[in-house]
Parts: sequence; structure tokens; C-alpha cells
Amino acid sequence: MTDQRERRTVEAEFEITDFDESVYDQPSEGPKMTRVTIRKRYQGVIDGTGVAEVLTAQGDAGGGYVASERIEGTIDGRKGTFVIQHFGLADGDEQTSHGSIVPGSGTGDLAGISGEAMERTFKVLTLAYTL
Repeated sequence: MTDQRERRTVEAEFEITDFDESVYDQPSEGPKMTRVTIRKRYQGVIDGTGVAEVLTAQGDAGGGYVASERIEGTIDGRKGTFVIQHFGLADGDEQTSHGSIVPGSGTGDLAGISGEAMERTFKVLTLAYTL
């Protein structure tokens, strides 16, 4: 039996509605370590909200983060929630990010969603998913 699910790639702009950062380690040398809660409002193909818990390492010349984000809303009219785990690195002006939808995290009409997520453009989530 073959999988008849269609793979789609969509882009959704978002705005940050709340950013709560706390430093949990700031050595005299090396990057500071922070914990951040970020709340987002998605618009477009994805219509809804997101909340991400982020751990960062922020230095003078570079940094990195790991995050888990739950998105609640609709994708192409299908309503539910799902979780993305993603990470990113910054080396000077070069920035990369990548993530995956957590298997089994989809609820409602989004149950069974799988795929990848990245932020190639600032404040735009690119989601390549199968549902």
C-alpha cells in the first residue's frame, strides 16, 4: 500500500507578540545562556498562534538556540495543534535554522502531520509538511 498523502511547502509570516528572556548563566568569558518564552501570531496559510520555549547561547561573534514550539490554529483550513523542535546557529552574518515536526504531536484535523520547518527569512516560517 502506498502513502497517498500530499507533501506541501508553505510560508507563513508571524509577529512576535511577547518575548520574555531570563539569563541563567553569564560567565566572565564566553557566551551568556538564556531561557526565552516567545509568543507568536501567524498569518496567511497558517492562521493561529505559537508559543516557543527557547534556550540560547549568545556570544559576541555568534550564537545558537534550541526550541520547542507548539502551534495552534489552521493550516489550509485544517484546525489543530502540532509541535516543532528546531535549532539555529549564527556565525557573524551567516544564520541557519532547521527543525522537524515532532512525530505524533498533531491534534484535531492536523493529526498525523509530519515534516520539516525552517526560518529562511526573518519572521517567516517555512513549513514542508505531509498530512
